[in-house]
Amino acid sequence: MEPLPLRDIHLPESIDWWPPAPGWWLLPIVLVLLIAGLRYLYKRLTQKTALKSAQALLKSLRSNHADQLQTLTELSALLRRTAISIDQSGDVAGLHGQAWLEYLDRAMPDRPFSQGTGRCLADAHYRPGIGEELDLTALFALCERWLKQQDKKA
Repeated sequence: MEPLPLRDIHLPESIDWWPPAPGWWLLPIVLVLLIAGLRYLYKRLTQKTALKSAQALLKSLRSNHADQLQTLTELSALLRRTAISIDQSGDVAGLHGQAWLEYLDRAMPDRPFSQGTGRCLADAHYRPGIGEELDLTALFALCERWLKQQDKKA
């Protein structure tokens, strides 16, 4: 019997680190998409929560408004806190007067804040007294309508 011509054991060549496998190419893309999706979801949930709590606070304000000046001040603060919570740009906090009313009018086609019932939100809560022309029922309805418009946008 003749010996077989066998070769010694060969180890395979070492695997280079470049180019990476397709899974390593997909991992950064998936991570970026996941982070972007989570950020979007967080902002959306935050906006929805802010709007729901604002609507609940508006209902409680509507049910017990004894002092008109205090109610107007609380209503103005409620709208401002809600706008700060849901605004993406973050420049709402510095708005006052006519600029604040124009910001509130962005969601409304008929401009009720700068030319209608909501005009009193610009500076009436800084005055010592409120005139008899203030219609709180219409103002509450306007604020509720504004909150619903923001809910549609979110």
